[in-house]
Amino acid sequence: MWGIQVEQEDVAAINMRYILVTGGVISGIGKGVVASSIGTILKSSGLNVTSIKIDPYINIDAGTFSPYEHGEVYVLDDGGEVDLDLGNYERFIDITLHSDNNITTGKIYQEVIQKERKGDYLGKTVQVVPHITDAIQNWVEKVAHNPVTLGGEIPDVCIIELGGTIGDIEGMPFVEAFRQFQFRVKRENFCCVHVSMVPQPKSTGEHKTKPTQASVRELRAQGLSPDLVSVECLKPADSGFRFEKPVSSSVKEKISNFCHVDPEQVLCLPDVSSLYHVPVFMADQGLVQLFARRLNLTPTRPPCPLLDNLRELATRASSLVSETVITLVGKYTHFEDSYASVVKALQHAGLACNQKVIIKFLEATTLEENVKQEEPLTYHEAWLNLCKSDGILVPGGFGQRGVEGKIAAIKWARENKKPFLGVCLGFQCAVVEFARHVVGLKDAQSTEFNPEGPHPVVTDMPEHTSGDMGGTMRLGKRTTVFVKPDSVIQRLYNGAEQVDERHRHRYEVNPSYVSQLEDAGISFIGHDTTGARMEILELKDHPYFLGVQYHPEYLSRPLNPSPPYLGLVLASSGNLQAFLDGSLQPNPSYS
Repeated sequence: MWGIQVEQEDVAAINMRYILVTGGVISGIGKGVVASSIGTILKSSGLNVTSIKIDPYINIDAGTFSPYEHGEVYVLDDGGEVDLDLGNYERFIDITLHSDNNITTGKIYQEVIQKERKGDYLGKTVQVVPHITDAIQNWVEKVAHNPVTLGGEIPDVCIIELGGTIGDIEGMPFVEAFRQFQFRVKRENFCCVHVSMVPQPKSTGEHKTKPTQASVRELRAQGLSPDLVSVECLKPADSGFRFEKPVSSSVKEKISNFCHVDPEQVLCLPDVSSLYHVPVFMADQGLVQLFARRLNLTPTRPPCPLLDNLRELATRASSLVSETVITLVGKYTHFEDSYASVVKALQHAGLACNQKVIIKFLEATTLEENVKQEEPLTYHEAWLNLCKSDGILVPGGFGQRGVEGKIAAIKWARENKKPFLGVCLGFQCAVVEFARHVVGLKDAQSTEFNPEGPHPVVTDMPEHTSGDMGGTMRLGKRTTVFVKPDSVIQRLYNGAEQVDERHRHRYEVNPSYVSQLEDAGISFIGHDTTGARMEILELKDHPYFLGVQYHPEYLSRPLNPSPPYLGLVLASSGNLQAFLDGSLQPNPSYS
């Protein structure tokens, strides 16, 4: 079921170290950043690191989540639809994870119930303890020892983030499982990092440690003792965590006294202008040495090269002067985490070419004609913001709402030679727009929005079924082959003949219309390996008009930006041709 080939006796023979990251007081406090930063500094010290994210909800995976509730659905190489935190791990630690690296309550219960139905428990009463807790421990141990994550190498350290907050009723089976697990793997191979907060009420201006004290007390009451307490302070209306003023040594000592840890085991993260500062700061505070002592680890090198690159990235991110405005025309713009990977990909591209990317989120529906009648001020303001942008990005999404606004934005970008990138649904909308306004098929549409339309230029894939919603799409890493020479995007991919990118879609360009579309000027320069599916489109008489069926943002990395996003930022800042000619080179940190 897991696709893991490690035998139980092999698992027992490997001396794996585990770092459990828990959270207190409130959710969304920054456990993912702390966990991925720990992974980054350990990996930079020469250790092999893997990661697991535990989500205590009953859903089997994140595939059916609303972006407004949980943010984007992140897709892995094997097609797993998972929590966006796994994207943070992949980007920060630069590893490739698989669907088994995301554990949910639904997955655990599904496995236990399937075993019970087969009679594996020999008639015993199946209970949370020991059957659910045992299943959690077995899953963690087998995933941690899986060499597939690291290309065949067994990890040295597995970092596990437990989602939610200590004390949540849905997380209790997992906490109990790890209480047992620390003795199963032996205490010297297991440590716990607890992430909490120190609020600073405006009425007193003092940092208050009571929430952290209560949170650690709850954790200890459930049988886990923190080896490191990382405290943060959330500012209202701030998207990240940061202190309004430095935490005094007396506050740190107070946390130490009341949380039963040494002062050196209390980490107070300072005000940072970029998340790239976090792993650098943690390494400077001696965390490599702390974990080396606590877990008897032997780093093979000082954590210098990678952290030096991150330090340089953080410094550059804080000092960028030239600005490039990219307008993101989307459907879920009220919650920026809905486009977390897209935002990161644009930021990576901006850092690579010394551009501070300003992302303007524009609700697609505000560009539609019906809004012009009902809310003319909103309509004209939306179009004014679109026209003031340097480049336009139309990302993926599902459902009909906002589609006509996206098509209108694409039409404007095409006609006014404005740099444009369409991803997934954005790619499909570009095909519909071109079919309507260039080919002359005015009723062109996708069967997703009009199954009975006369010109279904985008249609559902033959293997797609209309049954369950979860896991029924074309998912995961697939190969795209470049079929036409001298394209901009192929040059951005360094002349590669084919590329592997991650997909998440149910619809494709209708093969019956490909010849008609290409005769009118569109160029489908990338196909799948069968040649039947259109993967990339370009317009030749345009500064940068690109559509991709896949999601290139999932594979973007801070030191290796996604080529389609890099091209958009370069074109929007007026530097694309210089880059293609070789007269403009990316920053030296980039390979």
